[in-house]
Amino acid sequence: MKRVCTVLLVAAGIALGQTGKIEIVPIRGHMYLLAGAGANITLSVGPDGVFMVDAGLPEMSDKVIAAVEQLSRDVAKQGQPVNSYPPPKPIRYLANTTISPEHTGGNVKIAEAGKTFTGGNVAIDLASGFANDDAAILATEKASLRMVEAKMPGNGQPTETYEKGIMKLSHFFNGEGIELLHMPNATTDGDSIVWFRGSDVIAAGDIFDMSSYPFIDVAKGGSIQGVLAALNKMDEMSEAEFRTEGGTLVIPGHGRICDLADLAYYRDMVTIIRDRVEWMMKKDMTLAQIQAARPTEDWDARYGRNPKWTPQQFVEAIYKGLSGGKK
Repeated sequence: MKRVCTVLLVAAGIALGQTGKIEIVPIRGHMYLLAGAGANITLSVGPDGVFMVDAGLPEMSDKVIAAVEQLSRDVAKQGQPVNSYPPPKPIRYLANTTISPEHTGGNVKIAEAGKTFTGGNVAIDLASGFANDDAAILATEKASLRMVEAKMPGNGQPTETYEKGIMKLSHFFNGEGIELLHMPNATTDGDSIVWFRGSDVIAAGDIFDMSSYPFIDVAKGGSIQGVLAALNKMDEMSEAEFRTEGGTLVIPGHGRICDLADLAYYRDMVTIIRDRVEWMMKKDMTLAQIQAARPTEDWDARYGRNPKWTPQQFVEAIYKGLSGGKK
């Protein structure tokens, strides 16, 4: 029965992907990947409701909400009589791994479509004086401050933040512990990864991107050293089922579901490019000369086709990070 339900959910996800550019793919157990809304969205769907990692672009919010509600309804029907129609469980939590619009653009609508746990901390809307029972939004304190700077509407800003280290949910959610881990000065100064401990699934955000070199916003505290520290941390957290394959699954900011082998390959690639740039800098080569030497050339065919984050921009970010920001 479980296998049949999984196959039906895969088929439903493919149909959504064809018609509405949203696709839902089972990851493991109650974990799912929602693709096509901007950045990848990781979902935990079960009896406690829905835990979402990242929100997608604002223009995709209605489709995301509809897809999540349908998935929640389908999951609730598993094991129930054929003619039963249980209501979908609400979105309870939304975690933001970083601050870009592909990850936070849907915060307002998705939070409003959800519902926090009663009896927990409920934020107060100072303008209206009423308690806000929208889904809780989780992020680092620095990410929250960046959203304020970007004039994110109040009901799209994080309701629960942490300064550094780890934020743990105070209770099991859908049968497992969930942790947000701060990755300092990676793509920005406010990045998190989200670890679903029982499922052994890590939502990595843009630190790990199967479609591009890792994005580094130097102006907002990002650095090549922080990205590599984060990739190494995820490598340490991951366990392989056989050699370096299977076992821990990692959901990148964009692209397919990955395992330790994919993560290690990506980490090694970023390390080699960093080392090449550093070596050229020791030879007193200028940024322009280093870019012309194409230290990323071996991987450009795979990771260098993103017009919003070119190999030249990636090399410049590495250079600035290693040189203290000089041009």
